Amino acid sequence: MRRRTNSMKSSFFGVELSPDNIAVAMVYFVQGVLGLSRLAVSFYLKDDLNLDPAETAVISGVSSLPWLVKPLYGFISDSFPLLGYRRRSYLVLSGLLGAFSWSLMAAFVSSKYGVAFCIFLGSLSVAFSDVVVDSMVVERARGESQSLSGSLQSLCWGSSAFGGIVSSYFSGSLVDTYGVRYVFGLTAMLPLLTSAVAFLVREQRVTRSGSSAHILLETNSYKMSSKDSMRQLWDAMKQPNVFLPSLFIFLWQATPHSESAMFYFTTNMLGFTPEFLGRVKLVTSIASLLGVGIYNGFLKSVSLRKIFLVTTIIGSALGMTQVILVSRFNRTLGINDEWFAMGDSLIITVLAQVSFMPVLVLAAKLCPEGMEATLFATLMSISNGGSVVGGLMGAGLTKVLGVTKDRFQHLTLLIILCNLSSLLPLPLLRLLPQDTFDSGAREVSDIEMKSN
Repeated sequence: MRRRTNSMKSSFFGVELSPDNIAVAMVYFVQGVLGLSRLAVSFYLKDDLNLDPAETAVISGVSSLPWLVKPLYGFISDSFPLLGYRRRSYLVLSGLLGAFSWSLMAAFVSSKYGVAFCIFLGSLSVAFSDVVVDSMVVERARGESQSLSGSLQSLCWGSSAFGGIVSSYFSGSLVDTYGVRYVFGLTAMLPLLTSAVAFLVREQRVTRSGSSAHILLETNSYKMSSKDSMRQLWDAMKQPNVFLPSLFIFLWQATPHSESAMFYFTTNMLGFTPEFLGRVKLVTSIASLLGVGIYNGFLKSVSLRKIFLVTTIIGSALGMTQVILVSRFNRTLGINDEWFAMGDSLIITVLAQVSFMPVLVLAAKLCPEGMEATLFATLMSISNGGSVVGGLMGAGLTKVLGVTKDRFQHLTLLIILCNLSSLLPLPLLRLLPQDTFDSGAREVSDIEMKSN
């Protein structure tokens, strides 16, 4: 009985809590909890640096750039071991880089260029550790049963989601109580957890014993393997059944949005406090999980084209409800600003997650056998690239319409244009495959849901 109890205590989500798996779960948790600083960054740019919404949107775009070249990090990690390790050493380095970037934010940075540089470094830290830990998950899932592989993915996703919910709960109240610099300093300690748990990773050290010719031969073999992988990646991307859906994913993400302008309006005009916006982030984090559940429960067998068509049209219509908040018509309806914003964010987030899930499933289905991880990371980079372009287009449109930190006369027009532009990719739906998802979509959709 005692042995059985110990066995039960040593597993979670059906995964044995070995040092390796604990390290993987902790890295995913850190990625989720690093959202603690997002509200602090937004308020710092708005209140301390007095930037306009367009400038804030550009800096947000810069922070996403490291996510556009994720396959490169895999190539570096596989081909150039540090101190004899291909996984452990890069996790330590990523954690130290993240701690360094947020320490600079907490103590020294006082210009928009400094903020952009530090956020870029922090994003690079998370992106690199993400690739390294993803490769560890792939290595551990290889050769295992489908049940155990799915349980491992669930542990990763659950750890990241839990970190996101925790950070959402505390992000606003900490800014309200202690200020943005305090939050930056607290955030600087979180990446150190990644460095610490890296020493739990059991990895065979690449020794330098033996002849130099043997060492050179081993190094060259990794480089040749990486070159072959890149050649296979290029050949796969040139195939019409991969290139055309990838083009649609990019264009679907590359539509302008008005998030930065709405943040300035809700804080400067409506007086939303950091604590309230933290509660909104908590609600949207839970709503994101609800969206995943709705997709897996009811929509995983619906054709891809139909899901994109319906969710895009409904999403565009629901996005227009922000005009009600800007025009204060919600007050005429007897709904105060905070409750309207909370409900609006919840519904839009659920729909956004439902519409994004097919992107992950499609990306996974496009990957040929033998290069799943590399091509999946590339397709996610393409998706992230579209998001960056959409953010920059939104920043340009915000600038052209003259929406600033205290001028919102054309905010309604900005909202309408951004939501109508989301309909532009719909004529290209025929670029997507016509098949429907089978019952295996549940497992495929579990792959890297955290990339949202």
